[in-house]
Amino acid sequence: MSDENQTGAPHKAGAFDIRNIIGALMGVYGVILALAGLFGDAETEKTGGVNANLWTGIALLVVAGAFLGWARLKPIVVPADVERPDDDPTRPAPSRRRPSH
Repeated sequence: MSDENQTGAPHKAGAFDIRNIIGALMGVYGVILALAGLFGDAETEKTGGVNANLWTGIALLVVAGAFLGWARLKPIVVPADVERPDDDPTRPAPSRRRPSH
């Protein structure tokens, strides 16, 4: 039995939603870069007086928040029953290759 039949709520993609994965990955990189910008050597002479690690880390954290918020506000609903593509009579059957001997 599916979760939809037992609880009445549709099943959502949850952690397997690609937006969660991208948001988490960008968040991890953002935290690392922001910490490197705060506690590491800024090397502002190489970047024209800008702490590039800090600003890039902050930008990645903002983008990660946007991805995670998007996934939370508009979750992907997984259908309970999916028809196989072979059941569609209008779809042409795949052509089979002949074995080459």
